[in-house]
Amino acid sequence: MSTARSRRGLTAKTGALIMAALLALYLVLIGWRAVQFVGTGEPVAIVIGVALIVLPIIAAWALWRELAFGIRSQELIRRLDEEGGTDLGLPLRPSGRAERDAADAEFGRFKADVEADEDSWRAWLRLGLAYDAAGDRRRARQAVRTAIELDRRQR
Repeated sequence: MSTARSRRGLTAKTGALIMAALLALYLVLIGWRAVQFVGTGEPVAIVIGVALIVLPIIAAWALWRELAFGIRSQELIRRLDEEGGTDLGLPLRPSGRAERDAADAEFGRFKADVEADEDSWRAWLRLGLAYDAAGDRRRARQAVRTAIELDRRQR
């Protein structure tokens, strides 16, 4: 794995952990405030308190889902890297990121790999990496989610 990619991964992990810690602190503080609202016995305050309990639960679920996605995708990328499959064969900028124009030009190759073997998590993961290199994060995440699901089914 390239040094720039591993530094980016470390920075992303650190950022995710800091955000998770801040959200956890926020959830505790909001939870305490919710208990105080409910404890007043006033109908409007009780409604606000219940809302303050429900919304952090939704936030915690969303955080868990994103962290699980990050952990699972990093595990698949690590496995693919050990197999030598993370090199997309694209020219890189000094930052270590693939050149976007080159990724756009080579995109058909990755799409064809998926069409040839739709049950291959490796092909889907490489497609996700290609989408990411081309700057299409939404499709990249979708392709990586497909790779995670295929790997889960194969295990």
